[in-house]
Amino acid sequence: MQGLMMQQQLMISDLIEHASLNHATQEIVSRESDGSDHRYTWAECARRSKKLANALLAAGVKPGDRVATIAWNNYRHIEIYYAVAGIGAIVHTINPRLDPKQIAWMIGHAEDSYMFFDTTFAPIVHGIGGFCPSVKGWIAMCDGDNVPTGATDVICYEDFIKDADDTIEWPRFDENTACSLCYTSGTTGDPKGVLYSHRSTILHAWASCAKDVVGVSATDSVLAVVPMFHISAWGLVYSCAMMGSKMVMPGPGLDGASLVDMIRKEEVTYMLGVPTIWMGILGQLRSEGGEMMGKLPSVKAALVGGSALPEVLLRAYEEELGIPMQQGWGMTETSPLGVTNSPLPGHDKLSRDEEVAVKLLAGRAIFGIEMRIVDDEGELLPRDGKATGHLHVRGPWVANQYFKKEDRSDFTDDGWFETGDVAALHPSGHLEITDRSKDVIKSGGEWISSIEVENAAMDHPRVAMAACIGAHHEKWQERPILIVQPVPGATPDKDEIKAAIVAKCAKWWLPDEIFFKDELPIGATGKVLKKDLKEEYKDFSLTG
Repeated sequence: MQGLMMQQQLMISDLIEHASLNHATQEIVSRESDGSDHRYTWAECARRSKKLANALLAAGVKPGDRVATIAWNNYRHIEIYYAVAGIGAIVHTINPRLDPKQIAWMIGHAEDSYMFFDTTFAPIVHGIGGFCPSVKGWIAMCDGDNVPTGATDVICYEDFIKDADDTIEWPRFDENTACSLCYTSGTTGDPKGVLYSHRSTILHAWASCAKDVVGVSATDSVLAVVPMFHISAWGLVYSCAMMGSKMVMPGPGLDGASLVDMIRKEEVTYMLGVPTIWMGILGQLRSEGGEMMGKLPSVKAALVGGSALPEVLLRAYEEELGIPMQQGWGMTETSPLGVTNSPLPGHDKLSRDEEVAVKLLAGRAIFGIEMRIVDDEGELLPRDGKATGHLHVRGPWVANQYFKKEDRSDFTDDGWFETGDVAALHPSGHLEITDRSKDVIKSGGEWISSIEVENAAMDHPRVAMAACIGAHHEKWQERPILIVQPVPGATPDKDEIKAAIVAKCAKWWLPDEIFFKDELPIGATGKVLKKDLKEEYKDFSLTG
């Protein structure tokens, strides 16, 4: 016997309607490319989204068509998200930090019909326009006074929507219909497209609103530093509409000074970003001098993801600024939230060092996400916090196949996604990421975690960033070497760095050599490009 409940498809258009009706006066604030701040409400966002939807329909955009963006986190970008998905088309967000040739390849692979772009990225558009035959129109996200000129003919966003009706009856369709497309950063081979559905997106947003996950509410002012061009700003575009949160969008102002200014001006309560962003904010606050505690009094918490949270950063925010840090883990393929780290009963009785050790774990699975670890032969490993193996995940917002890719080698026959991470699972449910499969260092048949070595090195006060990679060794096949980016103006001592590593890691994990670089290569999503470092040091060999 089935239940007697209504059947209603999960539609992204319902989110913007909900926000408009129930949180009409809540604000969306975004910093524009010229440094000015734009301020309006969820109700106004809904009205303009409908105008854009009607303009797209008039331009011939059909269900299933891909509409691309190269844009910062701002109010027009939110309108595009809702308008495109609302009419059954697909938002294809493109990371502007990628190589232009790779961007052109993505546009061609996705067969994008229209492209919206912020004026900051006009040089990219003018450079690739002639190589993107599928694109019928290039729309500059600006008013009529700021339309960029160049090799590619562009349309002004405000002119595009000006005469369109601001009312629409959003179409209803199967909730499994695709709504957005995001490509992985393509560190090896061509990028791979992850195609999200209305159903997966709304389930992910609902899950993220739980208190132990992200837990934004109508009383929160949320700083969305995580980019909309990469996994929907971790779903904040949807969860903030669902809960009626105030959204604070920094646009191109991602430096410490600009972010601190917005946090204070908009009384931000919750902020989300990658470790490099939080380091920039910390550096700005320290440069102001004086007592650190209370410098950002409105902030209740910060969520950290994208790469491992260094202990030195965790302690600085919690012990100097009084801001709790929450770590999370996910991937493009997991929409992205997979686990978040929230306290369990008894954690309040832990010593500070014990508490820090728990907080440095990636977190526990959100309901809907299942995890397992297996060995090289695919045999299941125990969840004892000691065994490490290849991490697999599955769930209702996890990819099942890549866009236009018949090869399913990243997915198991029994329905799991192979993440490429090496991890341990603890009896408490905590996930501990020890490395990426491609980055793990195998010395004499034993694994060395590059992540643990890097985090230990960054405990040294003169180390800003560190990357541990494997180098050829005539006896052990591979041994770790460390590349360090010093704090500006500092000269770290190699022996002191080694002492910091030994304090946290097995002695045989010590890097055989330490090199210094003024800047480590940073990729499009804020992570250190180890592949570039491996290429740079490929001829370095160790003996003895």
